[in-house]
Amino acid sequence: MATAKKAAKKPAKKPAAKKPAAKKPAAKKATAKKSAPKKSAPKKAAPKKAAKRKPNAAFMKAMTPSTQLSAVIGSTPMPRTEVTKKIWDYIKKNRLQDSVNRRLINADDKLKAVFGGKGKVSMFEMTKLVSNHLK
Repeated sequence: MATAKKAAKKPAKKPAAKKPAAKKPAAKKATAKKSAPKKSAPKKAAPKKAAKRKPNAAFMKAMTPSTQLSAVIGSTPMPRTEVTKKIWDYIKKNRLQDSVNRRLINADDKLKAVFGGKGKVSMFEMTKLVSNHLK
């Protein structure tokens, strides 16, 4: 039984491996002078046509503004991108952007109707509220 107990014992831990000594930097070799590089004919790149991004059809579809929104941007049908541009033109023309926090828009009477009666609206919330007025 004594031999069975000795075999069951875990082997002794191996001593930790020694770290190799830090290498000394190799001495730099003197570089030979290189001859002037040969001039080769300029490479002609294959003409690549940069594909223009096509706007999403959903953004370019003409939408009819509601009566409240038409008081701000006009009543002609126009795409969403144009609606946003016209609203920003109106905001800048009437200086409705908040002077302290530029992300807020101070609504006047016309914009309050569009913004659902809110006096201050963030620019990100504005697009959500305006989309409710487009058909």
